[in-house]
Amino acid sequence: MPAILLSPLLKWSLAAAGGAMLVHWVVREARRINDELDQSRQVRVRVSDRENRPTLRRDPLTGEYRP
Repeated sequence: MPAILLSPLLKWSLAAAGGAMLVHWVVREARRINDELDQSRQVRVRVSDRENRPTLRRDPLTGEYRP
């Protein structure tokens, strides 16, 4: 079976086009993921009252932290 003969210029062109498509896809995915992370950060609610949060204190006998 004869091998497919392609000129080196055509091979390099196909490789460059494939690389450009791969870079385009990676950039698009990174932007999509960053947009999702930004949206989740905006939705996150912070606790504003510090008095209602329990504080952890170290138990001197066991060395464990307990509320």
